Amino acid sequence: MPAFEYEALDAGGRAKRGVVNADSARQARSELRRLNLTPLRIATPREKRRGFAGRSEARIPAGDLVPMTRQLAVLVGAATPLEEALNAVALQAPRAGARQRLLAVRERVVEGWRLADALGEDPKSFPPVYRAVVAAGEASGDLSGVLERLATMLEKNRAMKNKAVAALIYPLALALVAGAVVTVLMTQVVPKIVEQFQTFDAELPLVTRLVVGVSQFIGAYGLYLVAALALAVVGFWQAMRTPAFKRAFDRAVLTLPVLGKLLRGLDGARFARTLSTLFSGGAPLLDSLIGAQRTIANDFMRERLDGAIVMVREGSSIAGALNRAGVLPPMMTHMVAAGEKAGAVPKLLDKAAEQLEEEFDTASAVALRLLEPAIIIAMGGVVMLIVVAIMLPILRLNALAAG
Repeated sequence: MPAFEYEALDAGGRAKRGVVNADSARQARSELRRLNLTPLRIATPREKRRGFAGRSEARIPAGDLVPMTRQLAVLVGAATPLEEALNAVALQAPRAGARQRLLAVRERVVEGWRLADALGEDPKSFPPVYRAVVAAGEASGDLSGVLERLATMLEKNRAMKNKAVAALIYPLALALVAGAVVTVLMTQVVPKIVEQFQTFDAELPLVTRLVVGVSQFIGAYGLYLVAALALAVVGFWQAMRTPAFKRAFDRAVLTLPVLGKLLRGLDGARFARTLSTLFSGGAPLLDSLIGAQRTIANDFMRERLDGAIVMVREGSSIAGALNRAGVLPPMMTHMVAAGEKAGAVPKLLDKAAEQLEEEFDTASAVALRLLEPAIIIAMGGVVMLIVVAIMLPILRLNALAAG
């Protein structure tokens, strides 16, 4: 039975929103009147997406997808029919857009579609990896367990991404503040103090002349520098959309001493956890490898793993193929090799992901502890240089006056 979302007024004139099951819109209006509600608007989820709720989110936010997946896993595990479970989760969705999309999925399931196929109608909300895991769960008959593992995987991957972003916010903010302070000193403070020295014929010290020269250059060409920087950023952004440039850039990033290791571990953990979730859910090995490969952000790593997938297809072991790809952390390939010998690849992949996540946390914390004081010291050095450049002429003039 299709679901209709409604907007109505109750006996007291208060606005109500909800969902009613009916065979047609006319029957849905009759059901609302039976409940002493005056219908204002009724639409199926797909109609509503185009109509009065068209202003809602373009997709289900990642933060909402995790709890919704976990709720669905609990309900399906409790032997709740899938369409009822989807309806219950939709009614608890915190955002109208998410509720509409889940009800649209439910409508397809009621029509006889498989859940993975119904999710495929909304690829922005449910990415290919998500649908692949669900399809594996349906094929294996353990949809509840697979959904639970899927929710855990999404939660872990999102937590890793948030940690990576959070690790960069404070140093970036600190660097911006330091740059702003130095810019104000060079464009506002230094020129005014230099004016005081122009009445004297004495030659300024070398440090002072250098600082004054930089200050005058920034004052004269500062806007041009900002414009050039903006153009460089835009040019870089456009170049990153070119596959060849992005692949070359991603390859270069992996060679950086600290950042390269962090990003390799981040992608390695995401790959390991996704592969474990797909493989343990019953997906074929090659499909699991392809799905896990899609979660990797680094194009160079993804290209190298293409070759690894081809080798597995030709009969190579997983550990051997990943090792020859040469882009994943060695610890992970050793864990996969041990898992193949013991027949417990998903379990050891989970352990490898946990180990890589711990290494990322430790390495990023150490990098931050070193980066923050480095920025502060650099800023202090520049400020000290400016102060010295200002004080030297003053001290020299005082010495001349005393003599």
